[in-house]
Order: sequence, then C-alpha cells, then structure tokens
Amino acid sequence: MKAVKPCKAVILDMDGVITQTAKLHARAWKSLFDEYLRQRASREGTSYEPFDSDRDYREYVDGKPRHDGVQSFLESRAIRLPLGDEQEEPNSETMHGLGNRKNKIFHELLQQAGVEVYRDTVEQIETWKRAGLKVAVISSSRNCEAVLRAVGLLDVFDAKVDGNDLARLELNGKPAPDIFLHAAKRLGVEPAEAMVIEDAIAGIQAGREGGFGTVVGVARGREPDAYRRAGADRVVHDLRELGALQQDPSGEGLGTAPAPALQHLAAIADRLQGKELALLLDYDGTLTPIVRRPEEATLTAEMRSLLSALAEYCSVAIVSGRDRRDAEQMVQLENLVYAGSHGFDIRGPDGLEMQQQEAREALPELDAAERALRRRLAPIGGARLERKKFAIAVHYREVSGEERIRQVEDAVDATLAEGAGLRKRGGKKIFELQPDVAWDKGHAVSWLREALGLDRPDVAVMYLGDDVTDEDAFRVLSEKEKGMGIRVGEPDAATQALYSLRNCDEVEEFLRALLRMLSKKARHES
Repeated sequence: MKAVKPCKAVILDMDGVITQTAKLHARAWKSLFDEYLRQRASREGTSYEPFDSDRDYREYVDGKPRHDGVQSFLESRAIRLPLGDEQEEPNSETMHGLGNRKNKIFHELLQQAGVEVYRDTVEQIETWKRAGLKVAVISSSRNCEAVLRAVGLLDVFDAKVDGNDLARLELNGKPAPDIFLHAAKRLGVEPAEAMVIEDAIAGIQAGREGGFGTVVGVARGREPDAYRRAGADRVVHDLRELGALQQDPSGEGLGTAPAPALQHLAAIADRLQGKELALLLDYDGTLTPIVRRPEEATLTAEMRSLLSALAEYCSVAIVSGRDRRDAEQMVQLENLVYAGSHGFDIRGPDGLEMQQQEAREALPELDAAERALRRRLAPIGGARLERKKFAIAVHYREVSGEERIRQVEDAVDATLAEGAGLRKRGGKKIFELQPDVAWDKGHAVSWLREALGLDRPDVAVMYLGDDVTDEDAFRVLSEKEKGMGIRVGEPDAATQALYSLRNCDEVEEFLRALLRMLSKKARHES
C-alpha cells in the first residue's frame, strides 16, 4: 500500500455520489444527442446510431463541463462543430449551443422528477463531520448550488467548487485535476491529506493526476474494473463501506476501519453479482471462539452443517494455523480444502495436495527446536508446547504474570538464536516458530487461487479471519481488489480487511446470509 499523509479532508463529486442526478444527466444527454444525430443523419443521408446512455455517457460526458462533453462525444463520431460562445441559443448548431440545449432539457427533467440523495453518502458525511474532517463538494455542473439547496445539503459542506467557478477562474475540467486542487486549497489542506470520492472515470483520473492521498471509485453496482484501471485505490458500491477514517496506529498514514458486514449485505451481494465465490476461513476465533486449550475448540453441529451447505454452491477452504490433520479432524467435512500450519501443508478433493518444499527441508531444524523448547519451558507453569508438522506453537494463555510470560518469550528467543532457518511469529496468546521461508497465509491464498482455477476476473475470493496472521491474506486480496477480507473481532483501523464481524455468532449469521444469497442466485440461474 502506498504511504499517505493522515487524512484531514474528503472531497466528493455531487452527481452520482451525493445526489441521484447522474441518471437525469444521462437522460438529458441521450435526449439531446439522439435528436441531433437523427436530424443530422436524415440531412446527410447517413445511418443513425443512437447515444448509449451507459457506455457513451461514462466514457465521453460524465463529470465534464457541458461543452467539453459535447466536444468529446461528437469527436467520437467524427463530427466537428464550431465552439460558439456561452450565450448561444439552445437551437444553435455549435458546441455551446448543444450544451445549452442539454442544460434546458436537464432542468425540464429536474422539474418533473425532483432530486433524490444517496442515503449512504449522507450518513457517511455525517460520520466524517463528527470525526472532525473537513468535507467539500465539487461538480462540473453550474446547477450545483441549486441542486444542493433543493435537497437541504448546501450548508453541510466546508467548501464548494462548481462549474461556475471553473468558468470564472478559467480552470480546466476533468480529467484535469484543477477542480479538486482548488477544493483542497479552499479547505486549507494538501492534496495528499485529502480523499477524493468519484463515480466518473474522468474524476478518478483527475484525483490520481492531482496526487490525492486516496482516490475512491463509487461503482454502485457497475463493473469496478474500469475504476481500478483509471487509478482508483478503492472501489465501493456503498459509501458506508469506507467506515470511519482513522489514523493508522503505525503512524504511516490513513487507516479505514472495516465496515460492519451484517449492515452491508446488499453491498456485498453487489460485489458478488455475476461472480463465482471462493470462501476461505480461519478456524480458531472465526468458526469457534478462542478457548484456553486448542483441543476444546470444537465446531458446533450448526456451523458444520452450514459449511457443508455452502460447499454445495462454492469452493470452501479452511486456512488455519493448526496442523492440517488437526483441522480436518475438527471440521470433519470431506469436500473442503484444508490449508494447515498457515498454509505450509494443503490438501483437498480431487487429489489436491501441496507441502511447501523449503518448509519440508526445515523439518530437522524444527525437530531440534522442539527438543530445546520442551526443556526450557518445563519449569514455567501454564506454558504449553504444541508441535505441528511445520510449526511449533507455544501457548501462554494459562501463564500467570507478565514476568512469567517474558520468561516464555525468552525461552522461544533463545531457541530461535541457536538454530538457523526458523522465524518467530506472534498471535493471540501464542508464540510460534516456523520455517523462515517466504510463505504465509497470503501466499497460501495465492496458491489456492491458482491451483483451484480461481485466478479469474469472474471469481470473488472472500476470506474470514480474526488474527494478525490473517492480515497476510487480507493484504493479498486488497491488492488490485482481488477479493474481500472480513476481520472477526473488534474493528481495527490497522487491518486491511474491507468488512468486520464482531464474533463467532456474527460469523454464523453472516454465513447464513451468504448461503441465502448463493441459493437464490442458483435458483435464478436455473
């Protein structure tokens, strides 16, 4: 992830992000161009090709000043017209004339349909304002103030820059970054300290060109890949997915607390629309609560039945720090994939099997470390050693007192210093020695995507986990929006997960909702 400065401000486009006027703009553009193209085709004896209110709107006119939009679209049809001036009559065959005609049509539609706002955006703005962030609105439209006044939002913003400002200050329209840079200046922040929220490709390009700290594309059910190609850091379908902006505890920049998954089921359903799902889950702390002794973390019959039902609709894998054989015995479902020891050891249906080669070569070092650790831990009451094939876990949940816990860690560190080829990892009340190779749950997720044939644009990978070791998987999925991570436990701004669930009960509730989504999709497709 790129390093950015702490976020101090948010700059939002109006049409399509705050207000639902983008639909009216698309209708107005189509009405204008269809009439003009039909008349021109009749006059010149050529074929008539109508304006596409989805593709043509997004590619040529969305987010741009009126005459720029006219010019961009007409050039795509090899049509050249004189510029004219801003006072042109709407029936003039110039770029400004057509732009003014479009504005007349838009106002007629506005009077007929009125203006609606996106409630997710309004709620998110309120969240940011309470957190002390500055918020600005931008729009290439000269109708911005009238629209915001009509919906009662004009006084919400700390700054506003619209089409009138573009003309008065002679600023370039999108995809040039001028409008966003001027908004940042009005707010008194550097571009790197601000987040840009846009639904238009030209706006995404402008935010990227302006050097803003984070650029967010709002897809609202549309295909997100175009936003990523344009340079969006994040793509959301509901603005509440961004959660509350918080300072990353590492001090390296902006962190966004993951959004509660159960409150965003519709947005998650949108993300899964038209995609095959691959479901990957940690075991301890995710499917079962954390307990004092690992062997007591038994899976409930309800959860086992739920996993079995989900496996009928999608690939399901358990990716656990437990030994693979242990994970298999705890879950007891044959049609699942099991990745044990943080992914060093993988087995699944149809002959799927992998043991990481470098980790296999480190087995003698693990054997020697196990012997040394058992000797060093013997005098420390409550310390428990768990040998897995590719790791040694030292549990200190039952060790009392900070001094005794330090003795446990000292024993682990002394053992680590004696041998080569091992590394120490942490977790919930655990120290673990693993082969010191470039492999973790993130690598395991990447391997599974390729091995299972899931490394395709039409596959969404979902990973649920509760521990710091699961962050490696979240990181892999956050890169280029390969999937979505869901953090189980208290929300943490340091996580790279997109959503959160508070506990195992919420995990079960979420998985039931996911099963309903998949079964409904299957019925629809059949």
